[in-house]
Amino acid sequence: MNKNLTTRDFSKELTFSAQRSSGAGGQNVNKVNTKIELRFSVPESTILSNREKELLISRLAGKLTHKGDLIIMAETERSQLRNKEQAIKRFYNLLEWGLRPVKKRIPTKPSKASKKRRLDAKKKQAEKKNRRKNDF
Repeated sequence: MNKNLTTRDFSKELTFSAQRSSGAGGQNVNKVNTKIELRFSVPESTILSNREKELLISRLAGKLTHKGDLIIMAETERSQLRNKEQAIKRFYNLLEWGLRPVKKRIPTKPSKASKKRRLDAKKKQAEKKNRRKNDF
């Protein structure tokens, strides 16, 4: 994980709510609020710089609400605490992915050998077609 992100304390800007988990699970599911919903407002964050906010809004566009809130749900664990830890972990992973610098693509040129192979294949194909033409 990016050290820059983990050193910042996002806990003041994260809001959590607990709900009942969906799906099978017996009586525990019906009684205990173990599902965790983590909310983080990207535009209203005071921790992120404007450039970081722009990057996150563009890269996480499919995961943000129309107000710019990032919502992460965690309900795989039976315990509320473990679901909360899982949601926080996913939050930091998403931030790291969203703020990762994009590598500049360096265009490559075909090697001499690959050019030769290509031309040889073209000549072979042309000869084959010419042999078919002259059979009439």
